Order: sequence, then structure tokens, then C-alpha cells
Amino acid sequence: MTTKLRLAGRGLALAATAGVLAGVGAIFGVGARATASTADAPIPNLVGGTSVSVTSAPVGPRVPDGFLGISMEYHSLEDYVGGNPRKPDPAFLQLLRNLAPTGTSVLRLGGDSTDWTWWPVPRMAPPGGAKFDLTPQYAALLKAVAQDVHAKLLLGINFEADSQKVAAYEEQQLTSHIGNSLIDAFELGNEPELYSAYSWYKARDGKGVYGRPRDYTPLAFLMDYAYIASALPKEPLAGPDSGSAQWLNLPEFLHTQPRLSLVTLHTYPLRHCGPGAAPPAEAQLFWPSSLQLLANEVGSWVQIASARHLPLRIDEMNSVTCGGWPAVSGSFGPALWALNILPMYAEAGTVGVNFHTTPFTWQSLLEPVSKPVFIAGGLTAVQPEYYGLLAFAKLAPPGSQMLKSSVSSGDGLFEWADRTPSGQENVVLTNPSSVGGNVNVSVPSQTAPATVTMLRSNGLSSTAQPTLAGQSLSASTGQLVGTVRSTSVKASGNGHHTYEVRLPAASAAILSFGAVAST
Repeated sequence: MTTKLRLAGRGLALAATAGVLAGVGAIFGVGARATASTADAPIPNLVGGTSVSVTSAPVGPRVPDGFLGISMEYHSLEDYVGGNPRKPDPAFLQLLRNLAPTGTSVLRLGGDSTDWTWWPVPRMAPPGGAKFDLTPQYAALLKAVAQDVHAKLLLGINFEADSQKVAAYEEQQLTSHIGNSLIDAFELGNEPELYSAYSWYKARDGKGVYGRPRDYTPLAFLMDYAYIASALPKEPLAGPDSGSAQWLNLPEFLHTQPRLSLVTLHTYPLRHCGPGAAPPAEAQLFWPSSLQLLANEVGSWVQIASARHLPLRIDEMNSVTCGGWPAVSGSFGPALWALNILPMYAEAGTVGVNFHTTPFTWQSLLEPVSKPVFIAGGLTAVQPEYYGLLAFAKLAPPGSQMLKSSVSSGDGLFEWADRTPSGQENVVLTNPSSVGGNVNVSVPSQTAPATVTMLRSNGLSSTAQPTLAGQSLSASTGQLVGTVRSTSVKASGNGHHTYEVRLPAASAAILSFGAVAST
């Protein structure tokens, strides 16, 4: 299998989880009411007059600092920011800052390229699969980015080479050139369950060479991990960096790896791997398997990690595996999905998430307009999905608390609520269907008018730039531009704490209230 195809195989191993969850979604995801259909994945229509109730009761932990970040391949950094540590692309830096406007962000460098990258060891031939060299210039560039956006770094270390010398030298040079203060942890390898399924590189005769034998087992991985980890005795380690906690047996891994300081796993709700795979559809993003059931799975991993007194981070996620899928990845659907999966992951107890982006593919959450690399004065565009991340970052800064909420009926409406550290309360209503309607929102803690803003586009399948509160992102600055648009909705009903909101098709409405008196 070619290197290009293996890069597209990102997240394949999640099939062990997603396959089960998708089956559950197929059973429970279709309501008996009339539906709007995309391919074979129906979305129940919104029922007009649906009621939402929001309480003041907190659920889950507070949103931690560094919750929302980006993940990218090692070789993508220069595509995004150029090669000059003194002048990294300002638009890209702003897009990173947007996701952590009041705190620290976490930037992950790794993915498949973890095992294609090395820091050249003096008088040593490069490992067969090492195609990208780390250098002092590269480290200076990465350091400049981290300092500019106030980020901590999760850095992949070549594991597929199975060499203590390679791993130790890479870690030593990265630490020396970047500094301990900017590095959160080192990750050994990436998705080890795929080492025996995808070739690491091609030999001269064109045959694929695998990093591990075809019968590679989780037990063998545990031994390999301990072997490489012993060459990095003083550094914080993260792992298993896997897309399949079932393949690995997560409790066993944590029990046998006392050096670990952070548990990292990957999640993708939809998969499209290989030419024979059925194409996914946006509507599948709103099945239970892609939202609540996936969050429940993550919550179970958090409990396993917590039993070992370890935090858990979903350090790689996006809407579709294997480099994305054009009909879904670049559409508005993932924006509404992201806006709803993020509060679920926060409530489940994860310390953070990283959305993976690969430029010049369908998984390019962030996309340099200049190809093949950023040039001075270049532009950085975003996929619609980024707007979902941006909205969450604005609504749930570090220290925010999710609030208990419920919907009276129907699968055509998704809702969540939170309270920020300043006491502001927000209620988010999402309608992914093709039918609009009025929704009644009961917020007992509020009687003052609510400010309502919208996240919307030209439909779920639209690839046009969405608007958030009437604004859109500038490709030259990475900032929202345009006139802010909002409406004011007065309270009515018993106790004067019910708000009637018009929710158009394929949109999200955000109700914001000032600080409540008891806060």
C-alpha cells in the first residue's frame, strides 16, 4: 500500500468501536415521524412547539484550561506557517488563538507522520520509514508558534522504528530546542493497531515493508512501549494514542505503563476507508452513535483512566476517518455536529480534544490558500466545521459548567446549556433537519430578555462559509468580520421565564443571558 493511501487511512482502527456504535445508531437513530433524508441516513424533522427545559443544576466537571486544540501532521506545520520562525503566518496563528481566547491551547504534532519522522542521529542511517527530518530550524518554528498562541505541545516520537536510540535522540533534541515548559507530553507512535495492516514503507522491489509482523498483538505492543519508554526516563509520556481501546485493552495498558502522565485516544463518528467503503452522509453525524453513544464510550474511558489517577484527552478527532469524505467533510453538517459533541465530551470528563487537520485533503479543517506551502502574504481559509469549534470556544471558556437540560419530544432537536465563570448562561439549540419551527425554552433562573444569535449556512450540505452571529472569518486575518446580528426575545409564560425561539432548518440558535443574581 502506498504512503499516500496509508495517510488516508487515518482513524481506521476506530471501526472496532464505531462499527458497533453505528449498528446501535441504525436501530435507534430513525424516528417514526416524517423525516428529511440524506442518502440512507434520515434525520427526524423538527416538531414545532417542542419544549426545552434548562435547570441551574451543573453536570460534569468544569471545562478545563486547554480543552480545545488542533492536531496536525509534522510535515503540515510549514504548509501552515511557512519556514521562518520570525514570521509565522499571522492568520493561521489567529485561527489557533480563536479556539482558546482566554487560556492555554494544546497543539498536537503527530498522527501518521509520527512514525515517518525522525531527528537524524549522527552516523546512523535513517530508519526505512523515516521520510521527514526534524531540524533545529523546524524546532525553532514550532517553538515560535507555541509561544505566540500560548500553547502546550503534544509531540509524537517515532515508535515504529522500534529503536531506543532513535526515540531518545528525537526527544532529547526536541526538548533541548523547544524547552520543557512548552511541552505537555511525548506520544510514542500512532495507532499501533495499524502497524501490521499498513506498510511502513516500500522496498526497492516495490513490496511493502511493515513496521510490525502481521500477527502483532496487544501484548507485543505493551512490551514494545515499555522498551521504548525506558529510553526516555525523565519525560512525561502520553499514550496509547490509539483509535481502538478495544484492541488494546485499555485497563491492561494503563496497569503495565506506570510512566504514563496522560491517556490519549482517537474518535471519529464516521468512517470511509478504502475504495469499496459505503460513502457516509451528513445525517449520520446526528445519529445517537455519533453523539451520545460515542460520548458514553469516551466517558467509560475517562473512568478507566481516572481509576489510575490519570487525565484522558481525545488527541485526534474529526467527522470522517481516512482523510475525510468530500460530500461530508467540507459541508456545514460537521459544524453542527462539532457544536454538540464538544459539550458531551466536556461533560464526560475529558481534559481536552484535538481536531485533526491535514492541508490539501478533505480533512483540511484549516487550509492554506497558497499551494503547496504558505508564502508571505498568503491566506488561510477554514472548512465550515471550524465554525462549530469557534462557537463552542466562545460559549464555554475555561471554568464553564454544563447545565442539566432536557427536550420534551423528538429527535429533530439537540440542546445543551452552560454557565460561564462570569455567570453568563447560554442555551444552544440545534436543528439539523430540513424543516424549521418554533421552540419553547424554559430557563427558571432567567426573566430578562435573551439575546439570540445564529450559526447557519445555506443548508446542511452547503460548502459555503457559514455565519456566526452574522459574521464570517477573514482568510487574511483569521478574525470574524462583518456586522454582528442578534435579536432580543422577551420572557413569557408562567413565571415569565419561557422564551419562544424560531429555529430555521439546518441551523443552531444561541440564547445568551447575563449573569444570574445567585452567581
